Amino acid sequence: MSRADEIFIDNCREILEHGVSDKDMNVRPRWEDGTPAHTIKKFGLVNRYDLTKEFPLLTLRRTYYRSAIDEILWIYQKKSNNVRELSSHIWDAWADENGSIGKAYGYQMSVKHRYPEGEFDQVDRALFDLKNNPASRRILLNMYNHSELCEMALAPCAYSLTLNVSGGKLNAILNQRSQDMLTASNWNVCQYAALVIMFAKASGYEAGELVHVIADAHIYDRHIDTVKRLIDKKPFDAPVMTVEDITDFYAFTKNSFKAENYRYHEFDEKIQVAV
Repeated sequence: MSRADEIFIDNCREILEHGVSDKDMNVRPRWEDGTPAHTIKKFGLVNRYDLTKEFPLLTLRRTYYRSAIDEILWIYQKKSNNVRELSSHIWDAWADENGSIGKAYGYQMSVKHRYPEGEFDQVDRALFDLKNNPASRRILLNMYNHSELCEMALAPCAYSLTLNVSGGKLNAILNQRSQDMLTASNWNVCQYAALVIMFAKASGYEAGELVHVIADAHIYDRHIDTVKRLIDKKPFDAPVMTVEDITDFYAFTKNSFKAENYRYHEFDEKIQVAV
């Protein structure tokens, strides 16, 4: 069993068995038919992934990891907020007629800030510090800009990444305010595992541990039966992820990653997405 499968199963069981319903609350998300999208949720899940042992790729069903990596590059490498620069269509429901999602996600990575060493955006500042000041405890990227939330199509779900160099390894904490367990849980984990690996290679370190902190981990009401069927499956072993030996963060592509011997259960159920 892969570690990603083990964590996913444990998280889902914890939510289903000990979570609380928000049926008594006025929720923002709606299903396509206009019905309120309620959840069973658990507050404060913390998961740890050792990237020196395996890449956290789910086998209970296929995760399209290259599409996930493409999205993380869209945010942190292209620093874009236009869905037309993204190969997948996961953001289309939030985009305007020009393809923009407003001052969200990649836009926040593109803004330059003044430092004593010069002007940097958040990504280039992190890369600068990893190379020049690895003992720093201030290497942090953050998309939750309160002054511009009203200009974002969606407030960022995974919103901050804290990087820390210890013992020659690059470790990270990902903070996420909201996690749709069925739709995006492993998607986000794969994205940020890949991002830590790319930052590590670009800075001369080995990728270490990814700690994922989820404030509101939930399963939507219309997803419950699907989740129960999914976690009853027997997982496969984790695949081996090979990554091109690249030292320039801006040279990575989604094809720089290749999962060897990736076995997964077929999954053909249509998942409704609450918007």
